[in-house]
Amino acid sequence: MLPGLVGAQAFAELPVAAEDVVTRGDFIRAAVQVLGVSVTQSTDATDLPYQRVAQGLVPYVRAAHDKGALTMFGRDLLLARPITRGFALRIVASLTNAVGDPTTDFEDVEDGTPDARAVSVAIDKGWMHPIRDGYFGFRRILKGDEATTLLAKVSGRTPGTQVKTTKPKDDVTTQPIPTISVNFRGVSKDGMDIPKARILETIWQVINDEFLYTDRILPDEAAYKAAEAIVQSLKDPYTSFLRPVNINSLETQINGQVTGIGAQVEMRNNILTIVTPLRSSPAEKAGLLPNDEILKADGVSLSGLDFIQAVEKVRGEKGTKVTLTIRRNSREFDVTVVRDTIKVPEVEITWQGEVAIIAVLQFGKVTETELRPALVKVMEQNPKGIILDLRNNPGGLLHAASIMISNFVPKGSGVAQILARDGERTDVTEESPTIDADVPLVVLVNQGSASASEIVAGSLQDLARAKIVGTKTFGKGTVQQVLRFNDDSGLKITVAEWKTPKGRKIDGVGVMPDIVVEYSSERDEQMLRALELLR
Repeated sequence: MLPGLVGAQAFAELPVAAEDVVTRGDFIRAAVQVLGVSVTQSTDATDLPYQRVAQGLVPYVRAAHDKGALTMFGRDLLLARPITRGFALRIVASLTNAVGDPTTDFEDVEDGTPDARAVSVAIDKGWMHPIRDGYFGFRRILKGDEATTLLAKVSGRTPGTQVKTTKPKDDVTTQPIPTISVNFRGVSKDGMDIPKARILETIWQVINDEFLYTDRILPDEAAYKAAEAIVQSLKDPYTSFLRPVNINSLETQINGQVTGIGAQVEMRNNILTIVTPLRSSPAEKAGLLPNDEILKADGVSLSGLDFIQAVEKVRGEKGTKVTLTIRRNSREFDVTVVRDTIKVPEVEITWQGEVAIIAVLQFGKVTETELRPALVKVMEQNPKGIILDLRNNPGGLLHAASIMISNFVPKGSGVAQILARDGERTDVTEESPTIDADVPLVVLVNQGSASASEIVAGSLQDLARAKIVGTKTFGKGTVQQVLRFNDDSGLKITVAEWKTPKGRKIDGVGVMPDIVVEYSSERDEQMLRALELLR
């Protein structure tokens, strides 16, 4: 059984240490029981809009769903993943019908959102307190002692008192990702000891007892280095240990915002090149232009770095400055840019006559929630054709890719074959299309189209719904999930490989367009060919 809250003794005898993390499934069950939400005993999940709900959790998931408490999770609840402080608050706020002020003073909580309302309720009622001034800790993993205290306060009981609830017989989860407590001496799921744990502990003890230069003994740095070494031994380019600053960057990007200069960039001839500065961004205000090449950041050469490494050198905290060495038309000069929080325009819709051009820059939360309504409006204008521009789209959320595909094909159409440790499944679309089947579709791709972009292109190609135009895609056919730990570090880990609905392998191969057209900076030949096909 994965560590977490068990509803049977939510306050009296929490079956995990105070520092252990709590899973989504166990928190949902405990919250429903402790707060006295009405539960039906049916374990039939066919009426629920979620994937892979363990039989024993179905009554509690249904009760929480009926209260609107699970809207932030999407179609796949991932019940074995750790629950964050913020999502726990949103659940209990919904279960108790509590409504808060939509404005907050916390940098990690966006005003006007359900997140902000839940945090306001928690502060007003004393359910939970911020980590520090100006920072609530919304995305921090909830620990056992915090979960116990939270449910006690919400229910009006004193922490530590017995609450009589019934533990279900079926306590099995079907989720593939284990929740792991963050400590260097512990034991992971199913009793698998950390390799050479005694040797590692002995080395650390000797260092603390004997090493001469005590000022060089840095516990956090040592732990992070060890974690990085463990992950690097897997030799998987997409599995990585994320230090706090890196996981924050990843999460904010997926949520539709980043902190940096505000420019869409790509690697051209191994040089980080600006495709376009975003509107009203620091990059635009500093006078940066399309096709500017970024050679250095604060004097550090970007030569030899991969795309992610180079981008991280340019990004940084809001309000900080970065001096970029720019090459423009063979002339080199320095530009200083003040970084800011940038709203990533995931979807941009323009028109060329009667042809709608839908440019998707990444598959994040914005695409997941706002794309379908936008395409309904596109269809209302009776387009002669649609161009879906996925060039230089690095991917993002698998569910967002599924939503994209659902706009163009019948409900139940294949999205991808997913191969994971717990078996193989085929994901299918869950919504009816917004675009009529007789509206022709062209998808633009290039070597910068990766991951979720390739899922969309590969699926629409297999289903014969679109013509794919451009150059072969990147070839990233694996799925990653992110675990966030109590100290704000995290683990991005490969958990599955996907293939197209017809079983074509993408990882290391890519999607080959139906019509190969090379890009020209003088004229966008790829776009012109797409328009030609639709006119």
